Amino acid sequence: MKTVTLARKNNQWSQPLPPLDSAQTLVLVFAARPYETDSAVWQELKQTYPTSIIAGCSTAGEILGDMVYDDTISLAIVQFERTTLNFASTPVSEEAGSQLAQQLNRPDLSAVLVLSDGLTINGSQLAQGLLSGLDSRVIVTGGLAADGTNFGDTWTLVNGQPQHRMVTAVGFYGDAVQVTFGSKGGWDLFGPERLVTKSVNNIVYELDAQPALALYKEYLGELVVDLPASGLMFPLALKMPAGEEPIVRTLLGINEDDQSLIFAGDVPEGMTTQLMRANFDRLIDGAAKAAEQTQQDTPAEHHALSIAISCVGRKIILKERIDEEVEATLDVLPANTQQVGFYSYGELSPTGSLSCRLHNQTMTLTLISESV
Repeated sequence: MKTVTLARKNNQWSQPLPPLDSAQTLVLVFAARPYETDSAVWQELKQTYPTSIIAGCSTAGEILGDMVYDDTISLAIVQFERTTLNFASTPVSEEAGSQLAQQLNRPDLSAVLVLSDGLTINGSQLAQGLLSGLDSRVIVTGGLAADGTNFGDTWTLVNGQPQHRMVTAVGFYGDAVQVTFGSKGGWDLFGPERLVTKSVNNIVYELDAQPALALYKEYLGELVVDLPASGLMFPLALKMPAGEEPIVRTLLGINEDDQSLIFAGDVPEGMTTQLMRANFDRLIDGAAKAAEQTQQDTPAEHHALSIAISCVGRKIILKERIDEEVEATLDVLPANTQQVGFYSYGELSPTGSLSCRLHNQTMTLTLISESV
């Protein structure tokens, strides 16, 4: 497995694009949303890697190594030796997950990396659909595309070109590829617990029989004027059975007419919820613990790629300390690990013994290597 990572800033690459084109090459592109209209970039990548799989999405910040950037492209070119790849895509719909699973499913499928539109998809349904069509041993990770803090539009790459309202996935096949994962938050709970008394999928209408938006605004104070972006600083925790960590949901939108809150994933009626707020040191420690969860003892002579997908809410909170969370992951990951990634509107990953589900406000890592 050969891996090269580089960036594009000020209309030029940080180093020449490496000649690694093949049917077993993955080109991962994480780019600021305005790059959608930079046709020269997409033409150059397609010409340089005509037989490779090119996948990627728009971001709320780009990760390269131990640094976080804005208005750039973070690029990884990975050429496998004994692993085959397949690409799948489908328009956003309730059946998107199951449709991707049908396109990718084969007996030798080992892992799936999903990159989806970030605003019109229900991430919970996406994860459930994928899992329903795949063998339980297949590892599914990924994230939802972003548009900074604008929440205006997102895109994913299909046939090497930015497309709207699309869900994409890369399948990894064979027993040589080694994929592990980690996902951790680090937020603190605060305020009283609230019961979800009325919701439909990812839209919450009532908490404790009160209009959800009105109740939520009580906690935001002067930050109300910046909704929905300010809601990233106050995610919602869904209480799980004893022994399981809460699932975090990020606010994506509001509806003043019906006083509802729109989240990135499902918030079922009858769930007990509680607001969360940031603890700087715990957020950074959470990123390190996500790296620890990968639990992959990669031999020193092997090379690994870490795909880091963190939530835009963490970036807003950490501000000038944002580099610390990506530094924390590389401090823990195996030697010879290169890292790319992006800040997202949602993260997809298993946790512990649980299968893949949507997370928000986490640092989620997918660590990929290949046995010789």
